Amino acid sequence: MPGKKHLHGVSAKEQREYEHIKESAQRSGRYGKRAKEVAARTVLKKHKAEGHSKGH
Repeated sequence: MPGKKHLHGVSAKEQREYEHIKESAQRSGRYGKRAKEVAARTVLKKHKAEGHSKGH
């Protein structure tokens, strides 16, 4: 994925979820310049809730 930011410590599925949330937010104009941050926080929150720790 050249040019795409990879979240460290998440699976490929969670990475795709991050890209989907980010692109959806950018298309709809929600969150303005914070779309990447909101997408990352959403995915990492779900990742942690499932019992995973960041980086593992």
